[in-house]
Amino acid sequence: MYTISVVLLNKVGGYAALFTGRNIVFLRKFFRLLKKIFKCAVTLGIIAALFIALSNIIVIISATDSIVTAEEAAEKKADCIIVLGCSVYGNTPSPMLKDRLLTAVELYKAGAAPKILMSGDHQGQYYNEVMTMKNFAIECGVPSEDIFLDHYGLSTYESMYRADAIFELKNAIVVTQGYHLSRSVYVAERFGINIMGVQCEDIKYSNQFYRDLREICARTKDFAYCIFKPEPNYLGDVIPVTGNGDVTNERPS
Repeated sequence: MYTISVVLLNKVGGYAALFTGRNIVFLRKFFRLLKKIFKCAVTLGIIAALFIALSNIIVIISATDSIVTAEEAAEKKADCIIVLGCSVYGNTPSPMLKDRLLTAVELYKAGAAPKILMSGDHQGQYYNEVMTMKNFAIECGVPSEDIFLDHYGLSTYESMYRADAIFELKNAIVVTQGYHLSRSVYVAERFGINIMGVQCEDIKYSNQFYRDLREICARTKDFAYCIFKPEPNYLGDVIPVTGNGDVTNERPS
């Protein structure tokens, strides 16, 4: 019993030593530092949240007047229809991409524009969004020579940057889903393209909640990109969308 009491006293004495002298001063400084770090983190979090909210509001409001119906786009007419790529499964467009393509083909046949620009990912040897998109449009009755391919449209920002810099588009229609349309129009306008945005049929796709959340971040990213205008990873020779689209069938090296 005596031994246990001595051990307990020693432990209590050890704990008490933590709160005396230099240790108390150190702990006070430590907690003050933690408080400052917490305040900075909260402040940065508020600033980030405000920037995300403000950038999303600006993108959505700025694009509103340029979003039109397919019928309105066909009446106003443009030089080219831009179809932004997304997933393909082998040689088959995903349901989301198929809807974009069907809307673009409908616009083309209605006389909205004489050319179509398929912009998507063709970085890998065995993954080719743009040729899959072109083949689908050809099967729907669009002549091959009226379809241009942008093999390096790796993002919405890069697609619009290249639409201006490589394909020299000045008047265009962009086709995509509603959740993605405001950003597509906003970025195109920042590059001086007179753009009309046409929404595909309003269908609920799987994982749409995730896409909506991701789009909030994507709007903020592209809002910042449009301020600083970084060059895409790939540029290349100028190819005006006025001649034969088959010249773009091969991916530039």
